[in-house]
Amino acid sequence: MAIYLDPPLWPAHGTHFSHLVSDASLAELHDFAAAAGIPGRAFDGDHYDVAEARYSSLVAAGAIPVEGRILVRKLIASGLRIPARRRSGSLKLPLLTRWNGILPGHDALFLDLLDRWGEEHRKYHGRTHLLAVLEALDLLTGPADPPRTVLLAAWFHDAIYRGVAGQDEEESARLAEDRLAHAGLRPAEVDEVGRLVRMTADHRPEPGDDDAALLSDADLSVLGGTPAAYARYLAAVREDFAHIGDDDFAAGRAGVVRHLLQLDPLFHTRRGRELWLEPARRNLQGETQP
Repeated sequence: MAIYLDPPLWPAHGTHFSHLVSDASLAELHDFAAAAGIPGRAFDGDHYDVAEARYSSLVAAGAIPVEGRILVRKLIASGLRIPARRRSGSLKLPLLTRWNGILPGHDALFLDLLDRWGEEHRKYHGRTHLLAVLEALDLLTGPADPPRTVLLAAWFHDAIYRGVAGQDEEESARLAEDRLAHAGLRPAEVDEVGRLVRMTADHRPEPGDDDAALLSDADLSVLGGTPAAYARYLAAVREDFAHIGDDDFAAGRAGVVRHLLQLDPLFHTRRGRELWLEPARRNLQGETQP
């Protein structure tokens, strides 16, 4: 049994925070925290949030310092991690860890994107979807990491979301180009991220466009979920368009399903087809049944 601590990278309340976890037992974690004088209110389901000022003393008390990605892996392996889709909070730990893997040192941009993805009107197109796309990219490219421009495009692809097809993607692409240019990315990288974001308007990457294929497949991976997961997806999409009447929504959704069924291929990577094609066709065909 061991206690792990990641670097103080999460900005809040005028400082930065680390996360403290156990690789075996919440009881062990609570005992360590109590002995270190960490208040119970700092516990967040499967970890403690601890201020930067406590970092050195916690290491001295026996916490093992590790990178954020290692901490997440230890937490997952322990069986104690609360799955992202069951967590009602901001998904800050998995999303911050992933952000620092591609664009560290840009806390303000991370917080801006986190706020955008957490807007109240989003039910499906929210932080859970963002994390699901990032996790799908891991599945498609593992054990290698996805290209950084693809990951950044995933972060920006629904950064602006008002439910207006085409316009949302264009505005999100422009936002990406503006923010990433100010962040100091090379112009070629900025242009590539914008191009990839715009591709998500129709999910029709050109043959041989491997990076666009990755992002398209990851974004559509939800279509290949289990029947229960697909039902949750449909319910969340309906909530996204709660302002639209049932008849209009049904007509619009039917058009989306027709478009998806007409995509050939629906998934552009071999791994994507292996993972999601058969259940996706089944799920989409099920929507066309009376």
